Amino acid sequence: MNGYPPLRVAIVVGEESGDQLGARLMIALKRLAERPLEFFGVGGDRMAAEGMSSFFPLHDIAVMGFAPVVKRLPLIQLRTAETVGAVIAGRPDVLLIIDSPDFTHRVARDVRAALPSLPVIDYVCPSVWAWRPKRALRMAAYIDHVLTLLPFEPAVLARLKGPEATYVGHPLIDRPELLTPAPGERSPFDGGEPPRLLVLPGSRSGEIDRMLALYGRVLDVLSARGLMFVPVLPAVERLRERIERETAGWAVRPRIIIGEDQKWAAFRSAHAALATSGTVTLELALADVPAVIAYARDPLFRLISEIARRIPGLVNLTMFGLANIILGEKASPEFLDPDLEPERLADALAPLLSDTPVRAAQLAAFSRLRHMMALPNGRPAAETAAGVVLRLAGN
Repeated sequence: MNGYPPLRVAIVVGEESGDQLGARLMIALKRLAERPLEFFGVGGDRMAAEGMSSFFPLHDIAVMGFAPVVKRLPLIQLRTAETVGAVIAGRPDVLLIIDSPDFTHRVARDVRAALPSLPVIDYVCPSVWAWRPKRALRMAAYIDHVLTLLPFEPAVLARLKGPEATYVGHPLIDRPELLTPAPGERSPFDGGEPPRLLVLPGSRSGEIDRMLALYGRVLDVLSARGLMFVPVLPAVERLRERIERETAGWAVRPRIIIGEDQKWAAFRSAHAALATSGTVTLELALADVPAVIAYARDPLFRLISEIARRIPGLVNLTMFGLANIILGEKASPEFLDPDLEPERLADALAPLLSDTPVRAAQLAAFSRLRHMMALPNGRPAAETAAGVVLRLAGN
């Protein structure tokens, strides 16, 4: 690489998940680039470890929920303006924004106004296929290319006249060892052991508020029907004591596990799951764990959702489980408030705890899902994304 000027790459993320994606992408860029690389922008600890010089700590803007965002809005606005100014002053060869569209797209719009010839790439497509589809057309004014994690998104963006897009693969497909059981890790139903049931109420306090007690009642119903199972509940450390306290009275008390390694081991050994909607539903499908998916909205979000559904063209979503959305069918049953009666969830979950046609149908759908998500070039997702970035950056 001697004699070549460095390729200056500005990367802007807005939360922890973006930091993880950004770090993997930086590793791939360094592996594939034919020039030295210089990284700057906004990132977290993982990106810093790969050579990112961040304008400010990521936790300044990494907030979720309506009230926390409003409380920190003045700081977020200040950091947005600082990011725009620093990117413009840094004169990068390419700007890469990663997820968190409420923050990163504001940065991209203002940078594009000042540097109209700068290539701007968006890593993770906003969910225009679910709601506010007109965003896609607006994105075309300040984003040149979108790197999508879901295979159907490039076609959706083309239909909505959004930016050009490339499916680069979901990070989960790069690490099959996390989700594929080793021999003997998932016991057979006739092996004499009760099936393992993953209980996944969510990792945020609000999700625990709305889902944990409901899941306890579902397990109580299953136990009252005479079904045998071993519930396993992965939790984050900061919520451990609360979950232990609130599950102490369940008819079948769950085994609570902490940490990523134990979580993935639990996925590899599980036979079924009761899960709150989110990325975890895709993780379960890729791990071949049939699931029942549920979601209870907080009152404000529920009110907004119901109003939004009455506005033509604003909401297009008929399913909310991520694996179901990719498949285009409700392979895993879904339950949304107010339709969250424990008896009905137990009815859907019971056939997954033994070798039944209902369980087999989910497993067949998950096999189709893996085929749909596979990359045709066989390269890892991060390297596929890095190749597009380098091509557009003029490497």
